[in-house]
Amino acid sequence: MRWHKRLLTAGVVGAVAMTASACAGGQVRGASQPPSAPATQPGASASTSAAPAAANDKAFVYAPNLDVVTDWDPATSYSNENIAMQNIYESLTRYNAASQKPEPRLATEWSSADGGKEWTFKLREGVKFHSGNPVTAEAAKKAIERTMKLKSGAAYIWDAVKKIEAPDGGTLKFTLKYATPLDLVASSGYASYIYDTSVVEKVKDGTTDAGSGPYTIDTWAKGKETELTLKAFDDYWGGWKPGQYKKVAFRVTPELTTAWQLLKNGEVNFVQRLNPQLFAQAGSTPGVQATRTPSFQNLMLLFNTESGPLKDVKVRQALQKVLDYDGLAAALEGAGVKGSGLVPQGLLGFTPDLEPKQDLKEAAELLAAADYGPDLNELKLSLTYAQGDADQQLMVTLLSSQLKKLNVTLQAKPMQWNAQWDLGKKKGQDIFVMYWFPDYADPYSWFVNVFRSADPVSFNLSYLKDEAIDKAIDALPQLTATDRAAAEQSYADLQKKIIEEKAAVAVPYVQTYQRALTAGVQGYVDNPAYPNVVSFYDLTLAG
Repeated sequence: MRWHKRLLTAGVVGAVAMTASACAGGQVRGASQPPSAPATQPGASASTSAAPAAANDKAFVYAPNLDVVTDWDPATSYSNENIAMQNIYESLTRYNAASQKPEPRLATEWSSADGGKEWTFKLREGVKFHSGNPVTAEAAKKAIERTMKLKSGAAYIWDAVKKIEAPDGGTLKFTLKYATPLDLVASSGYASYIYDTSVVEKVKDGTTDAGSGPYTIDTWAKGKETELTLKAFDDYWGGWKPGQYKKVAFRVTPELTTAWQLLKNGEVNFVQRLNPQLFAQAGSTPGVQATRTPSFQNLMLLFNTESGPLKDVKVRQALQKVLDYDGLAAALEGAGVKGSGLVPQGLLGFTPDLEPKQDLKEAAELLAAADYGPDLNELKLSLTYAQGDADQQLMVTLLSSQLKKLNVTLQAKPMQWNAQWDLGKKKGQDIFVMYWFPDYADPYSWFVNVFRSADPVSFNLSYLKDEAIDKAIDALPQLTATDRAAAEQSYADLQKKIIEEKAAVAVPYVQTYQRALTAGVQGYVDNPAYPNVVSFYDLTLAG
């Protein structure tokens, strides 16, 4: 998924591969693992485990640089609102970046059979939706079936599902069309939410929600600086204890320097990304704590393969050769590292021999073959990127400088995500810049969302159309679950075709997350599987 602004987001330290062993029949998973967020034992409800009312009346203030909410529907949401919705809604499982495995959430244990084509999940007892209705197997079944039916956002994660059954109130059984590690799929950052279908049609105006998580919507004011506030759900199954944050606010702050000043002043508690200069300051600023984590999130320059000057593959190949990848990585000073191909290191499909290299001589030759260059015609290209993202701005500045030497003028425009995305879906630019990270800990998300043919266009913003590529992408889930080596080779072949043959994309760098929090906040852990998400329930205020 991409993060509209600087998206996402993502820094997991390790890799998770969808392997055949992950689907081994008969093994019960997660039963002995504690839930990642709750403060009480599995199955406990707030009525029996809640501590006395928390003394912490302060709100935790998160400072995103873009509007938070694009879509409130938990079935179709596929944007920045995950930073709020991951605290409002819950899935059957949640990915643990440290263990590199799914762990219990609404499901306390699970098992697979028939070579990974049957999965059974046991649900946590005593859980309520914010509506007051109980979270039962039938309710979970209805939620997933609705998400599958709507076929929007990341609903593709359930494509392997043939049938869902609820044999009793606490048991959810899946029969699949092909082997899939469903415990990993169920931990996805999008489209995996279990929600109350009896009230979900009422969530679109942002006055209510259909979740079961620790927080529920308090206020939503689209376009306002404090766009969204959340409040504690008193009947949360994990209970509440003193020191936890029972209020959360999202204060939209487009300018990074402003966000930094607000953090230093204690007016906000979390800034999701700092540039190298500010990150260096954060490490020595009283009252501030800084964190750095590797990620699965990379930046992509998507080239318009369908129309305009970039319809010529030679021009696209020239652009791939112009950017100074090593110089950019050095200039980022730790905020990003040079990648190789579309898949970040640590995930199935990482291909080390696809590391990009600058070659201005070859770029000039390719442009000349298309009749552009210093002694030929001037080439003008339009580019859009995320407003307020200093790293993207740095990349654009370096690219523009190199292109000028080749008589290419880059007309770059920083935009708010929604406006940029709307323009992209109308095919209104030559180069679309955005981040991407996987929906769950597997590389399939890049291929099915960004490079598979799409009509209407959603995230296929290079507008690539190729039947052979589509066919290979469609085969990836089952191949990944049954033959890891073959899947590895298929990912490598696809990347070479998309990057080298089609020249649909350039990948300047993979992000390193550099974040800052106020010093009094305790319990923060960056989970790159849920980029930019802060699990507010896990936090406490010192003192």
